[in-house]
Amino acid sequence: MITDYPICGNGHGKFGFTVLGSGSQGNATVIHSPDGMLLLDAGFSARELERRMALRRIDPHGIRAMLLTHAHSDHICGCRVFADRYEIETYMTGHVCTALDKARPKHVTVIEPGREFELCGVLIESFFVPHDVEAVAYTFHCGGHRIGYATDLGSVTMQVIARLHGCDALVLESNYDTRTLVASHRPERVKRRILSRQGHLSNDSALEALEQILTPSTKQVVFAHLSRECNDSDMVAEGLRSTLERMSRTDVFCEVARQETPLETLWVGRE
Repeated sequence: MITDYPICGNGHGKFGFTVLGSGSQGNATVIHSPDGMLLLDAGFSARELERRMALRRIDPHGIRAMLLTHAHSDHICGCRVFADRYEIETYMTGHVCTALDKARPKHVTVIEPGREFELCGVLIESFFVPHDVEAVAYTFHCGGHRIGYATDLGSVTMQVIARLHGCDALVLESNYDTRTLVASHRPERVKRRILSRQGHLSNDSALEALEQILTPSTKQVVFAHLSRECNDSDMVAEGLRSTLERMSRTDVFCEVARQETPLETLWVGRE
């Protein structure tokens, strides 16, 4: 296992993020700042989180706090063990706090969506997104730059557009291809839930949302939370590239998050 971690887990002294993995089997992302790191969701076991961090030379001891989006297992399954092992505070809504029950970490702070708070020199805002549980998305502000992170949303509301508009970097859900989902062997009730306005975001809807959210300041886009059964990463990547070309935004770096392996760290506002 890799052990030559950077100093404080962030040798660059910059603002950025590392998607450790994203999909229906687990989600977790590290937010880097000059003053430490934050873990957004912990949808893998603590051991797997450590393994993925090591692959990107991230020292788990540099994680100063954890934030959760909602209480589905692919976002929280490793949160208690990881948070308690590294003695870090976990931030979540009251709904998530209640839902975790015995899986709740020792140190918890309940947040109110829409209220800003600061951790590691990063100004953080959470806001509700349409999903079949009380789910939130986040924006992170540091050094004049913003990262927006929104997955598990069945539709893109005006609030979602307003909060993500103008972010320097964006992580957005692109969960399923509609035709593939409809033709799949999933139960009809599951299909209806996913297709609903409180389910997940389709590839087409993600691309439509991107056209409303993108501004000249946006330089990095990652599409995430792809369904393993009802999506295809090459299809998503091609759709993303084609949309950016049509918008004359070939200056935007785009990537598709993977379930099996972490992406390289992306630094925001770095020349």
